[in-house]
Amino acid sequence: MDSWEGYALAGGSALVAGAINALAGGGTLLTFPALQLVMSPMQANMTSTVALFPGSLAGSWGFRQEIIGGKDWLARLLPASVAGGVLGSFLLIWGSPGHFDVLVPWLVLTASVLFIAQPWLGRGQSGQSGPPTWGLVGLASLVQFAVAVYGGYFGAGIGILMLATLGQWGVGGLHRVNGMKNLLASIINGISAIIFSFSGEVRWDYVLVMGLAAVTGGYLAGRVGPKIPRQWLRNFVICAGVLQTLYYFVRQVGWTV
Repeated sequence: MDSWEGYALAGGSALVAGAINALAGGGTLLTFPALQLVMSPMQANMTSTVALFPGSLAGSWGFRQEIIGGKDWLARLLPASVAGGVLGSFLLIWGSPGHFDVLVPWLVLTASVLFIAQPWLGRGQSGQSGPPTWGLVGLASLVQFAVAVYGGYFGAGIGILMLATLGQWGVGGLHRVNGMKNLLASIINGISAIIFSFSGEVRWDYVLVMGLAAVTGGYLAGRVGPKIPRQWLRNFVICAGVLQTLYYFVRQVGWTV
């Protein structure tokens, strides 16, 4: 594939991913396979993480008041998020590309299942907040550490995971959970982006193209998003995730596709 074709494909996927992340989440399920057409799976994973990080950070700004209201819980979960993000990122760098290739179908499947289950995962959220016990803080930190390790290693679906888990700890209502989820995901992705930047695997030419496209997509989504039924976006991402999962598993068993 020629360079300009690769840039066009990556930029187009990032444009749509930026819009979908702003409205529904799951944009990595579009950028990761698009980049795999022009680079290795490991390079695609790292490049996608770095390129989409600015957009995820910007998404936290709209929830800044709710985030301030949840600062106590943020302080409790921040160490686990940082430690898990660092560990997951280095596990990816230290592991062999062959091992990551084997895990790709399972990672995409996990992200797809999480996205499909998103409407049900958040139903148990509690709007009540109060002083937590040390046992609850410890459990929440362990769960957050596991989520952050996964996020540092692959990233797709961590927002959905945190939407499901944060609400169980009594941190507050849905808006506060959303704000905390966005900020913690940005921190995990930011740590990964910094570490990946020194790995030599990030394709910075694609980062520039995709970063601009993702920000544009997020801005456009804010303008036209209310006119687009969210279920249409969800169905689009679900179809993409299912097709990718089938493709990666078929390719792994050696069938010609």
